[in-house]
Amino acid sequence: MRVSHSVSSRKRHRKLLKLAKGYRWKRSNVFSYAKNAVMKAGLYAYEHRRSKKRDYRKVWIARISAALQLMGMNYSTFQHAMTKKMIILNRKVLSNMAIEYPEVFESIVKEAIKS
Repeated sequence: MRVSHSVSSRKRHRKLLKLAKGYRWKRSNVFSYAKNAVMKAGLYAYEHRRSKKRDYRKVWIARISAALQLMGMNYSTFQHAMTKKMIILNRKVLSNMAIEYPEVFESIVKEAIKS
């Protein structure tokens, strides 16, 4: 007796087409196109979950640098001073502080560069 795989393959196809829901044109309803589209989408999602972290770090550094330029200082000098003084604040907190609480940020900068 010949075994029919139609039930399992149809289930597999339906599951993958469900993942491709909302895609445009053949990518949403033709299995071979949808399979490729879903694989690519997964790859891009994986890559961008990692690049998102790098992108945010760049944004934070740019914001801190902009706030420091108003005080006549550059980012690398500030980071070096922070390390020497053992002031441990991450870039996200410093960036947020520079935007929302400029007075506090300025006091931290003054504390870091104080000899």
